[in-house]
Amino acid sequence: MAQGNIGVTSDNIFPVIKKFLYSDHEIFLRELVSNAVDATQKLKTLSSVGEFKGELGDTKVRVSIDKVKGTLTVSDHGIGMTAEEVDKYINQIAFSGAEEFLDKYKDNAQAIIGHFGLGFYSAFMVSKKVEIVSLSYKDDAKAVHWTCDGSPVYEMEDTIKAERGTDIILHIDDENKEFLEDSRIQSLLTKYCKFLPVEIVFGKKKEWKDGLQVDTEEDNVINNPSPAWTRKPEDLKDEDYDAFYHELYPTSMEQPLFHIHLNVDYPFHLTGILYFPKIKPHMDVKRDKIQLYCNQVFVTDEVENIVPEYLTLLHGVIDSPDIPLNVSRSYLQSDANVKKISGHITKKVTDALADMFRANREEFEGKWNDIKIFVQYGMLSDEKFYERAEKFCLLESVDHKFRTFDEYKELTEKEQTDKEGTRIYLYANDVDNQYTFIQRAKEKGYDVLLCTSPLDVHAMAQLEQKWEQKVRFVRVDSDIIENLIRKADTQAVTLTDEQKRALNSAFSSQLPTLDKARLNVTFEQADSTALPVFVTQDEWMRRMKDMSRLQGGMSFYGDMPDSYNIVVNTAHPLVASLVEKTDAAGAAEAHALYEQQQEKQAEISKIDEANKDKKYDEISQEDKDRKKALQDEVRGLEDKQSKIYADFAATEPRFKQLIDIALLAGSLLKGEQLAAFVNRSVELL
Repeated sequence: MAQGNIGVTSDNIFPVIKKFLYSDHEIFLRELVSNAVDATQKLKTLSSVGEFKGELGDTKVRVSIDKVKGTLTVSDHGIGMTAEEVDKYINQIAFSGAEEFLDKYKDNAQAIIGHFGLGFYSAFMVSKKVEIVSLSYKDDAKAVHWTCDGSPVYEMEDTIKAERGTDIILHIDDENKEFLEDSRIQSLLTKYCKFLPVEIVFGKKKEWKDGLQVDTEEDNVINNPSPAWTRKPEDLKDEDYDAFYHELYPTSMEQPLFHIHLNVDYPFHLTGILYFPKIKPHMDVKRDKIQLYCNQVFVTDEVENIVPEYLTLLHGVIDSPDIPLNVSRSYLQSDANVKKISGHITKKVTDALADMFRANREEFEGKWNDIKIFVQYGMLSDEKFYERAEKFCLLESVDHKFRTFDEYKELTEKEQTDKEGTRIYLYANDVDNQYTFIQRAKEKGYDVLLCTSPLDVHAMAQLEQKWEQKVRFVRVDSDIIENLIRKADTQAVTLTDEQKRALNSAFSSQLPTLDKARLNVTFEQADSTALPVFVTQDEWMRRMKDMSRLQGGMSFYGDMPDSYNIVVNTAHPLVASLVEKTDAAGAAEAHALYEQQQEKQAEISKIDEANKDKKYDEISQEDKDRKKALQDEVRGLEDKQSKIYADFAATEPRFKQLIDIALLAGSLLKGEQLAAFVNRSVELL
């Protein structure tokens, strides 16, 4: 028996491995199985070139548990090792100046990772002792038995082994007994080794017999050695891609929309399959659906460092041996290669979408609403993606016609340009609730876009900035159509100041109280065919509030109450009739109050005129007091006048009825107020 020290001049190599080198103890199994697969693949290579002339026989890698002995064993029938090779690859951790290196990087285990193949030593994270029993494929080789308890001291001796290959025997320590449970090992093998190129066996397949699960004679092979991404696209059919999708995501009930097969040999190696899933409109997506592999070994499902964030909406597999990884294969290192790979994946995705658009536009349009969020996300996130995607990005009208950007510009150029030369793009986000406004727009010959994606408001802002001509997106129900696309100057309201005050008081007194919303009465001389009263909302403020729902740092806008204008159309016959009745209601007392207000206001103007060249401190206290008293008197007279018109409005149900009609058209009339409107409508009829 030979004894010796592992060829590292520091005793702290194993504590570093155990505590710092690996981010998660569970990956020890992946490392050991991967090493076993490597040994098997090497033997197959030697056989293919004639350097190994024996029978390959059973090349499966087997993982087994002995709960009595407390061991977990990984066995292969690969090339095996001689005593000299064990000494070289196991005893001599192959780097010089180990003590200095470990001291330098003891606080940054990731730095160790890119330099050395320390996968075997991950076994010591969960073991109190590790054994190696190995027999080389070479003629006349002797089997070797190596033992180490986690200190730098090891023992090595000749032994007897019937078949070539290597057994790694882990004596699991007390802190990691979970790795002696069948279910735990099965889940880890499924997670990390599902697509390794050599069959991995863990126990026997089970079947139900007499109400119990019992072992069969058939090996429980946990992996698919030839997954779809390793095969040539011409050898696969659509049903093969669909089957592989469900192999990746066995709990998914939906079919993917389509796929992109990646296969790159230069300037780096990259294979994989990306799937477009149906992305829900509310953007509630998981970003762990792309799995990263390195030579069919699972690395991670957190791929934000290798693909742009918007591509994480996709599902599938990326496999590349050229992505720099640390020893635990759990962290990506940013470098030029990663950026090139990321750029290539992005180009492949956009090229595939462009090809689909050109080859079968009808089919592309049929899938547009399922991929729209992805395309918008990419265009908002990546300038290069925008440049490629603007040729196939579609705008959908409320009548479900799809047009490219250029096509839509041409469609709207003549009719939807206002008197200032600004192109106005109308949109709706709720066809049923905004139906009246949509119909009014169509009567004018205008097109209305359908915008229901949560990213539409951000996309509109982007297009308003990027497109060369003056462009503005406006929701179709934010004002009357004549104001949204203004072809001529606005007509002045013909009411007198006293009539405006009277009508304002009457309508304001009948406004309902809405949750988290403010209502304000305004007047406009609109078209006589427009509604007598309608609701408008500032487009900019609405956008800010919409953006705040998705974008952090904008909660200020989200917390603000909605503000709506109740616009009284003074050109409508119904409003004209109410003006007459309101004038009549206040003919005597209200008019006298108005005259008194005017007299008081004239006195205030005289005081202001007399003191216009003086600073506030230079104005006499007498003038200040007199002005304040007059202002209080004016407010008191206004309150009395307003009450007269409010009392009148309470007896005239048309005020409340017109307000409710406007709120109903704007989808703001609900609950008790809606019920009252219905009852009032019946009474008026």
